[in-house]
Amino acid sequence: MSRILIVEDDQSFAATVQRRLRKYGHTCQHTDDGNKALLICREFLPEVILLDMKLHNESGLKLIPLFRNTLPNCNIILITGFASIATAVDAIKLGANEYLAKPIDSQTLLSAIAGKAINIEEETSEETLSSGQLEWEHINQVLKFNDGNVSATARQLNMHRRTLQRKLNKKPTFNRNK
Repeated sequence: MSRILIVEDDQSFAATVQRRLRKYGHTCQHTDDGNKALLICREFLPEVILLDMKLHNESGLKLIPLFRNTLPNCNIILITGFASIATAVDAIKLGANEYLAKPIDSQTLLSAIAGKAINIEEETSEETLSSGQLEWEHINQVLKFNDGNVSATARQLNMHRRTLQRKLNKKPTFNRNK
């Protein structure tokens, strides 16, 4: 199968992805450092690089051109817990082959690794989320990123701390019937 380099600072996520990929016969190496990743690329010669967008204090986006120069035919897949259209466009312009948002199911990941186009309609659940549900999920992602610090999350979301606390206390209902 493929040689895959996982560049991810979340150790538990990286371990889970490695287990999944090894189960399907892929050979994996992992690092949480961009400079080490470049060194590993020269020796391991991965066919696929799974690159986290936020690595400790550096951006994975900055590493894409370096990987592309080192391994021009490598399949570079940027993965992120903070997906946005702007970063997706930037990633593709910089040379990424694919842009995936965490959490990633095995089939989506394997399709991206194989270089197959991902059918968005198949990946989208039949139940679409309301704007309140999307806001709730985004707030909780940012809160998790800030290790539960409400003040830091409010600053990052550009909202007053009390407003954020009210939103956190008001859980959205997830409609099962449309």
